[in-house]
Order: sequence, then structure tokens, then C-alpha cells
Amino acid sequence: MTEYTADRDGERIDVFLARKDETLSRSYIQRLITEGLVTVGGKTVKPRYRLTADENVVADVPKSEPVNVAPEKLPIDILYEDGDVIVVNKARGMVVHPAAGVFHGTLVNALLAHCKDLSGINGVLRPGIVHRLDKETSGVMIVAKNDAAHRSLAQQIQTKTAQRVYWAILTGNIREEEGVIHGAIGRSPKDRQKMAVVRENGKDATTKFRVLERFGDYTLTECRLLTGRTHQIRVHMAYIGHPVAGDRKYGSKKCPFSIEGQALHSKVLSFVHPRTEEKMEFTASLPEDMESILRQLRGNCVRE
Repeated sequence: MTEYTADRDGERIDVFLARKDETLSRSYIQRLITEGLVTVGGKTVKPRYRLTADENVVADVPKSEPVNVAPEKLPIDILYEDGDVIVVNKARGMVVHPAAGVFHGTLVNALLAHCKDLSGINGVLRPGIVHRLDKETSGVMIVAKNDAAHRSLAQQIQTKTAQRVYWAILTGNIREEEGVIHGAIGRSPKDRQKMAVVRENGKDATTKFRVLERFGDYTLTECRLLTGRTHQIRVHMAYIGHPVAGDRKYGSKKCPFSIEGQALHSKVLSFVHPRTEEKMEFTASLPEDMESILRQLRGNCVRE
């Protein structure tokens, strides 16, 4: 626990704590306050509480959990690295972090063999992981090497300062050139192992899409996440009748293409560097399996 004495009248408590500890983001501080981990004069308060000079403030900031996942020397495609962040191009088929039944061969295992300094905010199984990609989704993602960077990046994703752009090969011919899909996502009432657009107990989700190329029975589409829900693009595209090609969970069980998983790729990631405040953008080239599908589709269109 850390004790402070308020030194300004009328200052919001979240602003005060952010000023006292620059490693903590406002959103993280607000969460601590909401969870009752911050007290003023021994009493819990709301994030909007305005302090009076000389009031006693106590903040109980949880310590990062130690990282103890086994390092493994596995190939990883690093696009950028410095003392705060690592940007990688994750391969399709690689799990991001250990979970029940999967404790080896993950991106986290590979990163720990590459460097020892990953943030511990997400605990022993997900060190450094700010956001995830599904096992069968490829592409660019960012990893935090310390807690301050982690908090900054997590806040950017929450506030949409960080931008994520995906390319997907969808089944069917989308009529619109572009559009926005709104639909709360939660556990499917019919299959608890799936997510779905639901009327109750779902979290707001919004996806923007833009058609890049049409092939008759398939459409190459750019998708932008305005929220970050589990399987969001896969669920939203299936919801409008155009599931991602190769997605056997939300689309057809059969796929005419040689691809292990869905034809979905995290193409572009942009963010503000947590230390330098420089705007940074990284692009991951399409993997060979998606390039092969596009060559096949373009060839079929030419022959027609």
C-alpha cells in the first residue's frame, strides 16, 4: 500500500493519483478505485471524488505476478523491438499464451526464450499480452515488456487510440462497398463453446468493413475493430451471412482451399509508443496460404 497526502483542493482523485504515479494510467486507476482499492480517510470513494487538501489517500496497487512459464526456442517473426514493446507477426496455428491443456509451443513460450523482461500484469500464463489473436488467425500484434507500457497500450486499445486492421476472405459476394456492423456479442445460447450476436448478456461490439476485391463467390474485405470482443470479426461476418472462408466454427465445415483455419489476418497495427509518444504503424504481409487462395480466385475470375 502507498499513502499520499492531498496537496490541492478540488482535484479529482484519479487525476491526483495519476500525477503521483506516472506509471499508472487513468483508466487503471479508475478501476482500482471502483474495486475499492483506493480509500480517502479510510473510506472508499468514486473516481469523480474531489479531494480536499491534506486528506489522506491510500492506494493498494496489486503487485505484478512473477512470470514462470517455460521458455522455448521457437521461431517468431519480430517486426520491431525496443526496451518497452515487441511487435510480432504471429503465425497461423500458434497459440498466443498457455491455457488449460496447452502449456507449450505458444507465443509466450517463444518470447520468454527471446527476452526475459515481459510485463506481469496478466499473470504467469499471459505475461506481456496486451491483446490476443485466435490460434488460427495470423498477423501483427504487440507485446509489452514492462507494466507501464502494458497499461498504456491497454488504455489505447480501450480508447481506440490504437487501431487494428484485418484482411479477411469472406464467403459470398457482399453487396455493399462498405458498412458498419453493430451487434452485442456474448456466449451463444445454443452452443456455449461459441460466441454469437445476442440480445441479452452481451457486450457492445462494432466492426467496420470495406470491400477490397470481389471474386463472385468470395470477397476480400478489410475489417476495422472499434471494439475488441472474442471472435468479433468471425462472429459479425457470420451474422451478416458472410463467414470467413475456412472458419469451421462459424461457417461451413468444408473448405475448398488449402488453409488450416480461417482466412483472417491482422494486417495493420498502429499505436502511440508508451514512452516516446511517437505514432507508430506496422504492417504484416499476408501469409502464403492466403496469397495462394487469392491467386486461385483471381485465376478463376480471369478464366470466366
